[in-house]
Amino acid sequence: MMNTRILLATCLSVAVACSRQAEPYGPVPTPAQMEWQQMEMNMFVHFGPNTFSGLEWGTGLEPEDLFRPTELDCRQWARTAKAAGMKGIIVTAKHHDGFCLWPNPASQHCVKDVDVLKELSDACREEGLKFGVYISPWDRNDPTYGTPEYNQKYVETLQSVHNGTYGPIFEHWFDGACGEGPTGKRQEYDWPLFHSTVASLQPDAIQFSDVGPGCRWVGNENGHAGETNWSTLNADGYTPGLGAPPTKSLTEGDEDGTAWIPAEADVSIRPGWFWRSSEDNQIKSVEELMDIYLASVGRNAVLLLNVPADTRGKIPTADSLRLMEFRACRDSVFARNLAGRISHRQNTWTAKVKSPFSMVVLQEDIRLGQRIRSFKIEADTDGGWKEIAQGTTVGYKRILRVPETTARRIRITVTDAKATPILSGVKIF
Repeated sequence: MMNTRILLATCLSVAVACSRQAEPYGPVPTPAQMEWQQMEMNMFVHFGPNTFSGLEWGTGLEPEDLFRPTELDCRQWARTAKAAGMKGIIVTAKHHDGFCLWPNPASQHCVKDVDVLKELSDACREEGLKFGVYISPWDRNDPTYGTPEYNQKYVETLQSVHNGTYGPIFEHWFDGACGEGPTGKRQEYDWPLFHSTVASLQPDAIQFSDVGPGCRWVGNENGHAGETNWSTLNADGYTPGLGAPPTKSLTEGDEDGTAWIPAEADVSIRPGWFWRSSEDNQIKSVEELMDIYLASVGRNAVLLLNVPADTRGKIPTADSLRLMEFRACRDSVFARNLAGRISHRQNTWTAKVKSPFSMVVLQEDIRLGQRIRSFKIEADTDGGWKEIAQGTTVGYKRILRVPETTARRIRITVTDAKATPILSGVKIF
């Protein structure tokens, strides 16, 4: 259809000029979604009674005084996240056990002496980070769970966090888990009520769930988006949890999706989500973290990397050091754009290359929609032009790791697109 034309921007001003000549195609991101996508990587912090019990899913029977961090330091979390290149922090304010890290008026099962959300939201503001919350609707402690009354109590819980006490909240994480409560009953969640409650109080908050509406779960906990990854999804008829879209749709999106619901890839730096001393020697290597980065941020997703706090209430030293090594590796790889003079003609975009390279970064102007279905990359070597990579979707960012190549030029051709493709960035490293 449109695979015989390509408009490629070599700098932001050119991209803007191209954008003025094009109309949006299909669903497009809201300003809040655009800002969220540009964050690229955020920190998840699992912290709560499970930190002290060693469980991944608490029973809800844990006494409140089990949660007793000895050196709680949310500013250390924020400093660590910022130094690692993260743009925001999302904390498990309430996990499935029902325990709340803030004095929740709708629950007695919560902190008594410290407001972790206040400490962390203040710390994030001081460090220039955005603040987000995970509040599980499953509650293994609340006796009303499994009855219509609980939905209203959960709404009161949401209101107590989103009412402005903790400032702007950039993302609200809705876990779709729905198990039995203390009475042995399961809850029928009122998802429209939950989503509308958050939207009314924090209209710019990106709401995460299997069906968005702000962003979607990527379908696995490995931090990997699909090689093909559309930011659009057909969410009608689906709900978070057991009613979620097929895994393929979560991982790859839907090319013909009617709503802009981009992917967020969550993964933990350790085998588990909550801190356990037995996993202190099982922190992911820099190489593993780089592979995750390329399979998430490099495939049009936002990476949410979990770094759990320990029983002191601090990010452990070993985890922090690994994050710094990970940051140093990214800085080294992406330190210098090797693309020289850029030109394009018809369906061919060509860049001179200054030295050997092994990474190519492409970006679409997603303000006008996601358009590219497929592309190929060729290098002009001593043996002539040869193909070194090909791919399907691009989206906000696509990073391709290619064999180390020495070439005079590279050229990129969009071989298929839903509409006239507009790239806002092309870099070589």
